[in-house]
Amino acid sequence: MPLYEYRCGQCEKQFEASQSLYARVEDTECPFCLARQATRLMSLFSSNVVGDRKPGFSELKAKAMHEERMRSFAKLPPVNVALNMPPPDAASEPDSAPTEGSIS
Repeated sequence: MPLYEYRCGQCEKQFEASQSLYARVEDTECPFCLARQATRLMSLFSSNVVGDRKPGFSELKAKAMHEERMRSFAKLPPVNVALNMPPPDAASEPDSAPTEGSIS
């Protein structure tokens, strides 16, 4: 259950109450004067994580590394480009085909 901070409208004291999410502010009773004139305050949230292990941290890091590798691989030319290219000597002399009896 969440912990809420309140200020009493009658005695002006601040207090905390552990209540359901559906609890109404008007039904909150001051523990000091028992009045039902509380107003909910905005409070800060704090958390303490010890070390660098957080749930999902290694998974997020692995995904980021994978995406970075995919971006760097996308910049490279395709692997089979050299295999599809004609040999350099055939491209320079397309009309000269070896004939029988010619010495190369």
